[in-house]
Amino acid sequence: MEELRIGVVGTGAIGRKHIRRITERLKGGKVVAVSDANLAGAQAVAAEYGAELFEDGGALIASPGVDAVIVTAWDPAHKEYVMDAVRAGKYVFCEKPLATTAADCREIVEAEQAGGKRLVQVGFMRRYDEGYRRMKEAVDGGFIGAPLMVHCAHRNASMDPEYEDDYMITQCCIHEIDLVKWLIDDEYESVRVLLPRSTKFTGRRLHDPQIAQIRTKKGVCIDVEIFVNCQFGYDIQCQVVGESGTVNLPDPSYLPYRKGAVRGAALCTNWEDRFVEAYNVELQEWIDATRAGRVDGPNAWDGYVAAVTADAMIRAREAGEEMPVDLPERPAFYR
Repeated sequence: MEELRIGVVGTGAIGRKHIRRITERLKGGKVVAVSDANLAGAQAVAAEYGAELFEDGGALIASPGVDAVIVTAWDPAHKEYVMDAVRAGKYVFCEKPLATTAADCREIVEAEQAGGKRLVQVGFMRRYDEGYRRMKEAVDGGFIGAPLMVHCAHRNASMDPEYEDDYMITQCCIHEIDLVKWLIDDEYESVRVLLPRSTKFTGRRLHDPQIAQIRTKKGVCIDVEIFVNCQFGYDIQCQVVGESGTVNLPDPSYLPYRKGAVRGAALCTNWEDRFVEAYNVELQEWIDATRAGRVDGPNAWDGYVAAVTADAMIRAREAGEEMPVDLPERPAFYR
C-alpha cells in the first residue's frame, strides 16, 4: 500500500493531537478526512490540514477515499463508528474505551469475527511506553523468575469536583487492567476494590483513593492504587515481583538539580507529557501494521476483556466483596 489515507472521526483535543503527530512527525500516513459533531471545530481542522470535511462520521468511513479510520469521538459514539468500519472492511484505531459497555464490546468482537478479518485496534498506549516494554522484555525473558505479585499506582494531581466513582475504574484503572495482563501474560480470575479513608481534597461524588485488587488464573496478586487528587503530580508506578527479583517502571527523566539547600528533580504534572512518546510510537506502529494488512496492537478482544474486568470491579466495590471476572475462553481468532 502507498501512503495510508486516514480519516479521523472526532476532532477534539486528542483527535487534533493525533492529526498533528501524523502530519508533522510520523511517516506513511496522511489525514485526508475529518468529521465531528462540533461542525465548526471540524471545519477549522479541515482547513488547517487540507482535509476533506464530512458532516457525518459514517459517511467519512464509507468514503472510497479513506483507507483506514481513527475514532477519537466522545466515548458513547465509539461503538457506532467502530462497527461502521468493521462492516466496511476498514482498519480502525479506536481510542479507549472500545465501547462504554461490555455488551457493546462483545458485539464488536462478534462482528469482527463474522467478517473473518481482524481490523480493530484499541488505544491502550501504555504498551508502547519504553519503560513498560523494557519491563516486559525482562519478565518474558525470565530475568526475575515467575511473576508472583504486581504493585501499581495511578495518581493524578487533582480532578474535577464532579468526577465520579466509576471513572476511577473506567477511565484510570482501565489502563492498568489492560497493561498488567499484557505485561505478565496472564488472565484475570477475580477482583475486589477497597476504600481507604478519603482525602479531604476529593469531590462530594468521589471516594478517593481506591485500591483495586486482582487475582489471575496463575495465582498472581495485583494491586492498583488509584488516587486522583494526590496534589503533587501525575505519578505512574509499576513493580513486578518475581521468584528471584523485581523490576520497576522507570520514572521519566527530568533534570536533577541542587538549589536552595535542596537536592531534587521536577515531577510530571499531566498524562499527555508523560506518555507523549508512547502515543507517537503507538500510531506509527499502527500505520505500519495497517499498510501491511495486520493488527499488531491491543485488539477488540483486549478491549472487551478490559470492559468486563472494569464492570466486575464496579460490582465488587458496590458489594464490598470479591467478584469473579466472567469471561469465555479467548477465541482462536484473537490468539
